[in-house]
This record gives sequence, structure tokens and C-alpha cells, in this order.
Amino acid sequence: MTTSRTAHRICPFCEACCGLTLRIEDDKVVGVRGHDEDVFSRGYICPKGVAIKDLHDDPDRLRSPLIKRNGSFVEATWDEAFAEIERRLQPLLSAGDRDAFAVTLGNPAAHKIGILLYGGRLAKALGTRNVFSASTLDQMPKQLSSGLMFGHWLSVPLPDIERTNLMVVLGANPLASNGSMWTVPDFRGKAKALKERGGRLVVIDPRRTETAALADQHHFIRPGADVFLLLGMVQALFSEQRVRLGAISEHVAGLAELEAAVIEFSPESVAARCGIPAGTIRQLARDLANTPRAVLYARIGTCTQVFGTLSSWLVDVVNALTGHLDVEGGALFAKSATFAQNTQGKPGIGRGIVTGRHHARVSGAPEVYGELPISALSEEIEAEGKGQVRALFTIASNPVLSAPNGPRLSEALETLEFMVSVDIYLNETTRHADVILPGRSPLEDAHFDVAFPQLSYRNQARYSPPVFAPTPGQPAEWEILLRLAAIARGESANADIDALDDATFSADLERQLAPLGNEAIAIVKSALAGRRGPDRLIDFSLRTGPYGDLFGQRPGGLSLNQLERTPNGVDLGPLAPRIPEMLRTPSGKVELAPPLLLADLPRVSAALREPAPELVIIGRREVRSNNSWMHNLPLLAKGQGKYESRCTLLLNPRDAQRHSIADGDMVRITSATGEIIAQAELSDEVMPGVTSLPHGWGHDQPGTRTNLASKRPGANLNALFDPDARDPLSGNSVLSGVAVTLARAP
Repeated sequence: MTTSRTAHRICPFCEACCGLTLRIEDDKVVGVRGHDEDVFSRGYICPKGVAIKDLHDDPDRLRSPLIKRNGSFVEATWDEAFAEIERRLQPLLSAGDRDAFAVTLGNPAAHKIGILLYGGRLAKALGTRNVFSASTLDQMPKQLSSGLMFGHWLSVPLPDIERTNLMVVLGANPLASNGSMWTVPDFRGKAKALKERGGRLVVIDPRRTETAALADQHHFIRPGADVFLLLGMVQALFSEQRVRLGAISEHVAGLAELEAAVIEFSPESVAARCGIPAGTIRQLARDLANTPRAVLYARIGTCTQVFGTLSSWLVDVVNALTGHLDVEGGALFAKSATFAQNTQGKPGIGRGIVTGRHHARVSGAPEVYGELPISALSEEIEAEGKGQVRALFTIASNPVLSAPNGPRLSEALETLEFMVSVDIYLNETTRHADVILPGRSPLEDAHFDVAFPQLSYRNQARYSPPVFAPTPGQPAEWEILLRLAAIARGESANADIDALDDATFSADLERQLAPLGNEAIAIVKSALAGRRGPDRLIDFSLRTGPYGDLFGQRPGGLSLNQLERTPNGVDLGPLAPRIPEMLRTPSGKVELAPPLLLADLPRVSAALREPAPELVIIGRREVRSNNSWMHNLPLLAKGQGKYESRCTLLLNPRDAQRHSIADGDMVRITSATGEIIAQAELSDEVMPGVTSLPHGWGHDQPGTRTNLASKRPGANLNALFDPDARDPLSGNSVLSGVAVTLARAP
């Protein structure tokens, strides 16, 4: 007899975090659709959400640990795997050089509560300063500029799309990404509603993206020139006396310093370099200044360049100067129910942020948000001496495909003395590991978004319990990480996980609640006694957060019990003004002119005098492939049409004619540091002088176990990029606007 049921689930594939309804028969997923009653996504779903079934059923997804024996992987028990790690790690630990260890975290970690809440515990137990993540490949400039302006790395202003009347999108494609550093499911529907109420959508991008095709206006811009456009707009606002700070006027610092710093960057002086006429630059500034409800939003195109932090800063400066920062219809700050430091402690003032507490051993790149640039990992492995990385832990990350010059990193990984990967795939990076520890299927884990409610277009709280019971004996990722941390501290691989979790939580609790005294600590411990692992941390953060029940002191407030009883989630309302309450800067002000950023402007002046390259390459995002591992899922691997894969080189017909390239030809793409071959797709959606290739491809490496992806390998865009090319302030890699040459390939 067939047993049927439905389950509700938050999608773990991208930042939209949509609610899903799963139809299940005999413990098999047989249907996936949008959850119509979800308070946040309201029934919206994209192809990635449907593919959660493919991921759960993927025969290539690892279900048991692998240990490398004589160059080949063999399956092992969990006890054998942890015993191998303990045996191999002890000599390195005994040597006493804690910086000989390194940790990398990838984008999937943002969707896994166990990794996000416990990954840092492993790094702390190792005692290493060599921590790397995907943040320095896409978002660190925005986090740094937000920290400098508002006092915390995740205090990011978000477009109030449901109430704005003019939205200008720069270097972003939210129709494909469903937002990035902005959690906004169904952007298309919200953009249509914007236009139906008489509003306008304007897109500025080197490619006529899916978002641009929906817009009222689209302006091409030279890749990497966003900083020139933004400086021209800011200078125009000052010179035309259009600055109106509005509601935040009493809460800003540095206005005069900002005006003096941008005086040389008139629209006329920057127009040629960014490829946008001076009159258009001035009109963009005027439109934002003259529209009562307007907002400027920018994302990955403005971050993955040499002026990433300056560009990210200037976006918020434009919103502030036009009176659209922290007001309805402009750019507002989320008020997350959990884990948000701008809702904790004394409101309106704080310690702010610091960078450069330590530096990369070889390049000298500064630490930012506790991390070093992931592009520096290769040289930290290669260069001999104290602090040379000899052991690596990768956690849900594939830097061989996602970081610059993957071939060099691949060679470096082969020289390590020991490598452990916590990953569900044997991929281009984990093939170098000595031990691979797979986490559970997302459907076997609970789901709660830790970071994304701090970036959501609307305040909300949602929780998904596991859909299926895990395979007996299969630990959760948080348990894997706790055990690895115990080994790193010199404890036994057989340490009691429950005892470790209790001790870790108690230490954190006593530190946070010390001012309240032992009685309060005892009450909280008793109230949470029935929970463990991430659930206990979530419940504590919910109950002590801005909407929480404060352990009974605020009846009706949030708790995990309440979310478990509310599968649709809890709607906490639209974003609302939060300045000055959310500020955590030492001055208690919005810092419009951080000294670190003003000191970087001479670099812009010098670049303004340099000619633009003749032909450059940019990445692109597709709704079906945000990350490399999605290429192994049948539903998301469809749709290549007449081309060998969706990894095609978009090329303007004028540039194709210049290089004697026809549609469908194989093309050799050469940069100063690398070379790849990809299939040409001629299209006028890219501006002349620009070519585009999606990231995350290159599945042609031996020794991997992603069979579907290997059939359509594509080309690794990041193999073209120089690991030494970074935004010097944030350490973010330069992955856009890199000069290339083209030639037909056999």
C-alpha cells in the first residue's frame, strides 16, 4: 500500500530561500512545487527548487566516507575515517605551527545551519589564521563598505522594491539570481508590479541581461568602470546642489570630506572611461534625486573588480545623498529575528569594524572579516617557511573551479601533507583529499537561514524540520565539525559529541549572559535542555532576539517551538527605518567618508588616465547554475540547445567578425595568466569589446565522480584570472573586465 504525505521545505540552492511543497510517496519525492502559503516566497519557485529531488537522489552524491589508499578512494566507516584523520593529524599538531593548517568554506555553507554555526569552531580549534571562503570571490567589498559606513559587516541596505517608484540596477541580474546580498524571491513579479504602479526599472550592465530585458532603460557600461560612473554621479549631485540627506541628516558624518574628495570626478571627466555619456550620467543622478521613492542597487559586477570596495561604498553614498537611505521606497535595513549583531547590545553605537589584524604570509594581504583572500591559498601552500600551509580542511567548497587559476591551485593541493574535505561530492577539489566526509542530504537535515534574513526584502522567520530520517549512523555536519574540532584540540576521535556540544554551548552562554548572573544562566539552560546542536542555538537566538519571547518575559514572542508549529513561517512585516538604532559605528553616525576609502581614491585618478582594454571578459549568472555542483543535476543540466553545453562564450557579432569567428566555433581565449577553449555564441546582448562566459564550469578533471557534469564539462572561466589581481582593500579577486585575446581553435 502506497503511503503519501506532503512536507514543506525551504529551498537550499540560492539566496531566494523559497518555500517548497514536496509530495512524497513511500519515502520518495515525486513532486515539488512552490509553497503557496509561505509568508516570504508566496508560491514562487524556480528550476533550482524543483531540482532538490535530483540532489537527494543523485547516485554520485556520497553517502559514506572515502579514504585514499595508494592513490585511490575506498569507502570506509565513520570510525575508520575519524581514526585516519586523528592518526594523520597528530604529527602536524605536535609540530606546533598552527598556521600550517588552513580552512576553506564554500557558498553551500550559507544554506547549511550546521556548517554556518559550527565551521568557525573548527578554525578556532585549529588555532590558524589561514581561513578562506567564497566571500572573497564575490561579496567581501560590500561587506567591508557596509562595516565601515554602518558598523557591521552584514548591515547592508536593501532595496524596498515593493514601495519604490524608480529602481536603478548596476552590475546585477536579480532576475537570474533572485537577488544577491539581497534575498528577494520572484524579482520578475515584483518588477512587473513596480512598472504597473507607474514606476521605472533602469539597468546599467555590459550585457543586456534577463533583468535588462525587463527594464524600461538599459545602458551599456565598460566592465570595471562602475567606480567612474558612481563618482561622476556623486560629483554631479554636489555640483548641481541636489544633495538632500532627508531623514538621516542628523545622523551622518563626513559630508564635507566627501564633497572635497570627489571634486575632480565630474561626469565629463569620467564619461569616456565608463562608456556612458556625461549627459546620461547627470540624468541618472537627477532622476534619483528628483524621484520621491527611488533606490540604486548594485551587486556582483561592482564587487569582482579592482575597485570593488569603492564601488560598493559609492552605491550607498548615492542613496544617502539623494535622500533614499533608510526611508520607505529607498534602501532599508532588515531586522532579523536571529543572529544579527545590529539588533544586539546598546543601540546606535558600537565598536565598528577593523581590518588587518593579521596579514597573509606571502602577499601581505590584510585580514578582512577574519578571512584572507582565497586567491592567496596557492602561494601559502607553495612558499616554504614558518606558517607554510601543510594541511587543509575544505568545507563544501570547490576552489579549484571557483578561485582564480585553478590549475595552479590543483597542483598545490597535491603537495599537501594532509587534506580533509567535508563535501557531498568527489569533485575537482575533493579529489585531492586524503579523507572525504559527506554531509547528509538537505532533506535529511533541518533548515533555518542564519544569514539571509539579515538581507531579506521583508522581515520573516521560517524553519523546516527534516523531511527524511538520515541513514543510521550518518552524522550531521555540525557533529562532523565538532568531532574534527575535538581532534584538532588533541582530544580523542571518539569524544562524546553530546558532551562536546553541551560544553561548547555552556561556555558561549556563560560569556554572553555573565552580566545577568548565574540564576539567569540556569533558567536559560533549563529552558533549552531538550534541544541540542543547531536547534538549541536557533532557539536561544530567537528567544533573545528583537521578536523573541525572552523565555516567558514577552508572551507571544518568537521561539523555535512556535516556528515548528507554523510551517508557513511567521511574517514580521515590511522593512522599516532603523537609523540610528541599528548603527554600530564608534561615532554613532553613518560614516559617509571612511578614511580607508578616501585614501584609495588616488588609485582611481591614476586608472582614469589609462586606456580601456580592447577586449575583456566577464562572467555571467544563469538561473540553472549558481554553483559548480548544480551541473550534476539532470533538471538543471538541461537547456543547452544547439550548443555543446550552456557554458558558451557570448560574443558581439562585431567582435566575432574582427576575429573571423562564426556562431558555434570553438574559440581559444587567452589572458595574461591562462588559456581555455569554449564554444562561441554570437549575440548583441553583450556590448562590443566585451565577451562573457559563465562561471563554475570545467568538469574535465580526472578522478572526479560527477558523471553527468563530466559529459558537458564546459570551460573553467577562473583559469584565466590572476590570483594576485585583487581589490586591495577587501582582498576580493578580480573576476571581471580582464583583458583577453581570441582566436579560432581547432
